[in-house]
Amino acid sequence: MNPAYTGQGRLQVTVTTESRVVPISGATVRISDPADASVRLELTTDSSGQTQAVELPTPPAADSINKGDSKPYASYSVTVLAEGFETLHIGGVQLLPDGLAVQPAALSPARSGGFNVRNLYIAPHTLWGDFPPKIPEADVKPLPDPGGLVVLPEPVIPEYIIVHLGKPDDEGAPNEWVLFRDYIKNVACSEIYATWATETIKANVLAIISFTLNRVYTEWYRGKGYDFTITNSTAYDQSFVPGRTIFEQISVVVDDLFNTYITREGAGQPLLTQYCDGRRTQCDGLSQWGSQALGEQGWDAISILRRYYGSDIYLAPAEKVEGVPMSFGGTTLSLGSAGEDVRTIQLQLNRIRENFPALPAVRADGVYGEETEEAVRTFQSIFHMPQTGEVDFATWYSISNIYVAVAKLAA
Repeated sequence: MNPAYTGQGRLQVTVTTESRVVPISGATVRISDPADASVRLELTTDSSGQTQAVELPTPPAADSINKGDSKPYASYSVTVLAEGFETLHIGGVQLLPDGLAVQPAALSPARSGGFNVRNLYIAPHTLWGDFPPKIPEADVKPLPDPGGLVVLPEPVIPEYIIVHLGKPDDEGAPNEWVLFRDYIKNVACSEIYATWATETIKANVLAIISFTLNRVYTEWYRGKGYDFTITNSTAYDQSFVPGRTIFEQISVVVDDLFNTYITREGAGQPLLTQYCDGRRTQCDGLSQWGSQALGEQGWDAISILRRYYGSDIYLAPAEKVEGVPMSFGGTTLSLGSAGEDVRTIQLQLNRIRENFPALPAVRADGVYGEETEEAVRTFQSIFHMPQTGEVDFATWYSISNIYVAVAKLAA
């Protein structure tokens, strides 16, 4: 292992079927050093399809906070083996210091008489790899002609984003359907470092959300005859890396902010908030490294955003979230709460428990007692959320999304 690795990060591997909501227990997970292919650890998944979180060497935090010449994250290889499934090799698994990195591993069923090994490589982080500059675009777009397209009356959070894995005109590149929050988490983990100041992470996440919702609201690519929402070409859009490592610090921020976007008076839409690294490439928008410097100086997220997008911008919520049975009622549910919202959460948790048996069963009586609190806390632990035992905005939509996914799978 590199002797310059004086930091420590934690890595956890989550193994599921292709649906991503059926955990695979008893899978063998090997974590290797790509430098010499030596196996550092061999782990086994639990009933939630998760390994324990293990500590591994990383570069020091200063390397990812202050831009230097050294690669600021460690790379590991992960191999997953499970009876009845293909073997999955994942290269380029990224680990930063002082936090938890979660590596998803979705396995396909083994094929009779076939070659049952799949290789997945996670591309370098955009702040480290070599990526082209942004193609400049206006931050407010004309709305599409209503003929043949659905013009939304207001921004909404879609259930899915359809990502084209290539440049817009690359007809051979595949499209991938990704849940909206999963897309935002993937992009944020591909574009910024989880070691950055929390307010800097918030500012960058809000820019990523707004950029995405502008593409959704204006039907930018569909209006040009394409059958996708956005591309993963950084020249045109944002980096999306299938199967990439997700950092818990970023995931928590996305869960809290996923329906919030940047706009200004008279815009009538989320702004196309372009951004760039600010060192190798420049653009008329947010500088990622510049935003990190401001966060280190104590600037809050909205002040950082106004520095780059203008003093007249403000944050607005998308009132509608598609793909969930009920919207969050606005009041956090906790011990002593009662009513239909509590009963909804209890019923959803019990259904999720059929896939994730580590969740305790609860009585669906509409009363938020200690067993409901414990079930919520267990859910938060499994899905890498702050373990408060309360159902706030982020937890409500996390429970709803997992419930919808497991219910659809069983339908």
